[in-house]
Amino acid sequence: MNKILNQPTTSFAEEHVLNWERVLTELKKTFGPEIYESWIKKISLKKEFNHYIVLSAPTRFVRDWVVSRYADKALDIIKSFKQSIERIEFTLDESKQTTNKNDSVSIGSITQIQDSFLNYNRFNPKNNFDNFIYGEGNQVAYTAAKKVCDKVFNYNPLLIYGGVGMGKTHLLNAIGLEMQTKFNVMFISAERFMYQFVRSIKTNEMVKFKDFFRRANVFIIDDIQFVGGKEAIQEEFFHTFNSLMERGSQIVASSDRSPANLDRIQDRIKSRLSGGLVVDIQPPDFNLRIKILKAKLNEIQETFQEKFNLSEEVLNYLASEISSNVRDMIGALNRILAFSRVGSKTCEVNECKIILRDIIETNKHSISIETIQKIVASFFQISLHDMLSARRSRSLARPRQIAMYLSKQYTTKSLPEIGRKFSDRDHTTVIHAVKKINQLNKSDDKIRNSIIQIKKNILENK
Repeated sequence: MNKILNQPTTSFAEEHVLNWERVLTELKKTFGPEIYESWIKKISLKKEFNHYIVLSAPTRFVRDWVVSRYADKALDIIKSFKQSIERIEFTLDESKQTTNKNDSVSIGSITQIQDSFLNYNRFNPKNNFDNFIYGEGNQVAYTAAKKVCDKVFNYNPLLIYGGVGMGKTHLLNAIGLEMQTKFNVMFISAERFMYQFVRSIKTNEMVKFKDFFRRANVFIIDDIQFVGGKEAIQEEFFHTFNSLMERGSQIVASSDRSPANLDRIQDRIKSRLSGGLVVDIQPPDFNLRIKILKAKLNEIQETFQEKFNLSEEVLNYLASEISSNVRDMIGALNRILAFSRVGSKTCEVNECKIILRDIIETNKHSISIETIQKIVASFFQISLHDMLSARRSRSLARPRQIAMYLSKQYTTKSLPEIGRKFSDRDHTTVIHAVKKINQLNKSDDKIRNSIIQIKKNILENK
């Protein structure tokens, strides 16, 4: 929010000492009795200086809520009583909660960026290192995350990549939790970073945007792949990255693939991300999936003070059927426990098959575009590189069109996403390929038989 320069419409006599009771009366009149009783009344004046005041809040939640929603208007009203006040600082009530140096929030006035950051970027205390279950597939990523916190080695930047539901965000959150007691830590998703960038341009606050994101000691950004194709945002991220590195800040990022394979990301950003330590998280093996399920089951039982008697057979079934996505596996466990609670009985494997039939079916048919491309290229005995190249000879164009056609059938990717997987081709090329193969599938026996065999190979590859 822009710094408040205009004088309020209500005029009050300037006082050398702020009359807080009169301020509260005006705040109640401005915000209304409900907001006042719920939030404003809980704030008290702790200290008064010539150019700023310190207000005390009973809890961090109350402080953040008031800061994000009412601080600007409150500053406006306070200035009407004492014009020399330029900012508000918030702290926590020491009698009710122990504070640290990160508990103080200063409002100059509050910017839109700070407002949004306070509302959307909070660490999840449950996603810490202690409850991260690690094994062969994620051991390296877990160790690297711990070393960053210990500052034992210079892993800067640290990039953790892997598929959906593999625990990347958990590790990033754990790093933030570990380091926030000693450093100014900023944890934000790429999507929120983009939102703030666009918002700052619209409100003419780019200077504040730059200052806000470049002052962190530890900068953590999740799902960096989402800035792909957005040139202006990549430009700003590049300069933010450089500025943080120059001041010695630690950078941690996550993505769904390695830097070299990030779609429509500038080469210089890929180079920066590759310049530190790049580690991947592999899908968990069977033993690790069992460990994760048991740990989650224990956590649920402790949280709800309720005993669930799931058999080893059921746990083995879950770990066997949902192998590629930890989040989906935990969701399946939650569903089984919910049905068990509602039915007041223990679910067996046969019941689990019925309860989870949609999840299991989806999991079995999760086929990637890369897999389809490899199988099609192998079937037609051409190299994958040639099939994805710009060459238009029929011996390459037809397999390429079939691969696009099958990608549309077997994946949930959009046409532009499919096109990008085929050497950044336009979505109209994909549309043409799908139409062409649909026609040939009806009129050309050779093409139809080839597609039938390729589909069989794809399903057998699962």
